[in-house]
Amino acid sequence: MMTYVILLLAIVSEVIATSALKASDSFSKLGPSLIVVVGYVFSFYLLTIVMRSMPTGMAYAIWAGLGVVLVSLFGYFFANEKLDFAACLGMSLIVLGVVVINVFSKTVSH
Repeated sequence: MMTYVILLLAIVSEVIATSALKASDSFSKLGPSLIVVVGYVFSFYLLTIVMRSMPTGMAYAIWAGLGVVLVSLFGYFFANEKLDFAACLGMSLIVLGVVVINVFSKTVSH
């Protein structure tokens, strides 16, 4: 269970870093640029911890899937970015895929 908590922290850190990219203005603004660099370094460090006990492919599938959804939701709620039906459907399928992997795959240790 702790592996999933660490993975969630890694994903949140990566989402924060990704969300600060635009505000960094191509790394010309110090504050947002620091958030990007620190966020990515911290997220990848946490991901290495996760990979001690979870296969790389499974960790990355969860990381990428939830990261896409969270960044899109951040954009929708805080950056005035629009999500149409197809985007919402696609993200729902991503979440469903992550659930299927975690519930039914023998690759992920429970």
